[in-house]
Amino acid sequence: MVASRTIELVAPSGYPHDPAAIERALQRLRKEGHHVDGVRATERRYQRFAGTDGERAAELNRLADPSRELPDIVLAVRGGYGAVRLLHGLDYEGLQKRLTGQPVAFVGHSDFTAIQLALLARAGLTTFGGPMLASDFGAEEVSRFTMDHFWLALTTRTFTLKIHAPQAEPASASGTLWGGNLAMLASLVGTPYMPPVQGGILFIEDVNEQPFRIERMIYQLHLAGILGQQQALVLGSFSGGRQFDYDNGYDLHAMIEHVRSVIGIPVITGLPFGHVRDLATLPVGAPAKLEADRDGFELTVSDYPYLG
Repeated sequence: MVASRTIELVAPSGYPHDPAAIERALQRLRKEGHHVDGVRATERRYQRFAGTDGERAAELNRLADPSRELPDIVLAVRGGYGAVRLLHGLDYEGLQKRLTGQPVAFVGHSDFTAIQLALLARAGLTTFGGPMLASDFGAEEVSRFTMDHFWLALTTRTFTLKIHAPQAEPASASGTLWGGNLAMLASLVGTPYMPPVQGGILFIEDVNEQPFRIERMIYQLHLAGILGQQQALVLGSFSGGRQFDYDNGYDLHAMIEHVRSVIGIPVITGLPFGHVRDLATLPVGAPAKLEADRDGFELTVSDYPYLG
């Protein structure tokens, strides 16, 4: 039985296009005894965004207000596009002062990666790559794996993710776990919102991208010197891509093998993370240890702010 939590919704990117999914999510969370604030975030509309840039930034900056009671969980409504428009307007100093040492879990993925990386780079805050309100909590049938791992990661001091997926090369690495959506990572290269992680374990995912586009973005991280500073690259899901006759055998597997031959660090595959039904929740900015062999890999994460 999951303890009752206060969940505050934020929508820094697109507006939800399926009101039924929002209603399902709210009903489920409330039925479990959770208190949900910020429902207005699911109702705002401005062009393709969930409100104006000012409204969406203010939603996050309100968390820096010392007069407000902090929620247990800050949950992204959905991804899409728009978070990058807010990065220059966030109160990093205020958020750092208010949230450092506080067990508040910021959770989301996809476009929310931009917020997560900026908070890590500018405020030193650890967040969680994980499920979102509309797509995961509001799914017609929720994934038991996603929900179980979500609460496990948020309420325990440490956890180990064991993945039984054959690996092409062994790996043993320890360092800061960080990453998220590949397009967001690539877009932040050369900006003050890219975390300067040295010796880390970088995980990536994306959706609706062809293998050559994925390779191009990985090359951007490689040529910028970012991959060479990491201990390992862990690949999540790259769903939604299509094959074309022109590819002539160049598929996701061929792309991965080429990347493996170029970047000079181990490439691990099979992480259950991305735009998928069964989604692991991963602390972004926490210490981690990775052990991989021919049968699969184990990822142990610890020392992150958890709810208890």
